[in-house]
Amino acid sequence: MSRRLNLEEIGRRAGVSRSTVSRVVNGEPNVSPQTKKRVESVVAETGFRPHAGARSLASNSTGVLGLVIPSAVATLFDDPYFGRLILGITGATNEIQMTLNLFLFGDQADDRSIIPRVVAPGLLDGVIVTATTMGNPLIEYLRGADMPFVVIGRPDESASVFSVDVDNRGGARTAALHLSGLGRKRPALIAAPSNTTAGIDRRSGFVEGVAAAGLSLDGRIREGDWTENSGRKAAEELLADRPDAVFAASDRMAVGAVRAITEAGLSCPDDVAVVSFDGLLHPDLASPRLTSIAQPVREVGERAVRLLKSVIDGTATIPESVVYPTELVVRESCGSELVEVS
Repeated sequence: MSRRLNLEEIGRRAGVSRSTVSRVVNGEPNVSPQTKKRVESVVAETGFRPHAGARSLASNSTGVLGLVIPSAVATLFDDPYFGRLILGITGATNEIQMTLNLFLFGDQADDRSIIPRVVAPGLLDGVIVTATTMGNPLIEYLRGADMPFVVIGRPDESASVFSVDVDNRGGARTAALHLSGLGRKRPALIAAPSNTTAGIDRRSGFVEGVAAAGLSLDGRIREGDWTENSGRKAAEELLADRPDAVFAASDRMAVGAVRAITEAGLSCPDDVAVVSFDGLLHPDLASPRLTSIAQPVREVGERAVRLLKSVIDGTATIPESVVYPTELVVRESCGSELVEVS
């Protein structure tokens, strides 16, 4: 029955015009409480549902959000970070009764072809951007197109962008102080890519923590690309300088580092303690189980959706940066129980 009804029929039953019904079902103002109640009563009685396209045209809204991941598809499906993030984003999108479109960038050619589609008028109500590198042109495209957007991670220009991030710097500093508190004197760092703000912040935080503990890295720094293989290669090089502790800026790089330590005939944690960043791997997937700086990825995704909805609705007008704290989770790879850090 509801599929045969239209706005005119609902208006006839409620004793109002078609345009009044349209304003009520689209949540527009300038309808008296009594009229609104009468129309809503008829809608409830009949089970009427307005056509999605008609609602979109009437409200100038598509009901669709975009999630842009400028990262190779292989990396996306390899990395537990993205799985957890997408779960948070889709859950929050469903709660506000909107639809999510996923845009994946594989290379620079994809950048050039996808960006115009992302900002095309009438396609999306707003965009969430994550995993960006420094100087990503998409941010300027979104600004120029007057498209509401939120960045996950610290953007290059945080003062002028809505963003949701975790305390990468503080978490990495905690890792350094934890290792020094365990008596480790020769720390080493497997850094994340320096063309990302997360990589920069985790590197600087660890360096700060090492200095605060009165220690030095003395050149014991190698850069990986988030992957297990890069962590293994970096650790192989670092082991020549005999570190007694390694901080890897991602769980997957830490798994590679532990593998290199074991293959070198050393023990983790007895010879080399390891701390990672992310806290996303199931503990039983690494041996020894990883001590990690855990970040609340799912909550970040949920908050990004809620923040974007506020931007779209016009209730958030001044750019803000939301930063979630991280948590040190101690397991076997550092060889100790929890120690206090400052």
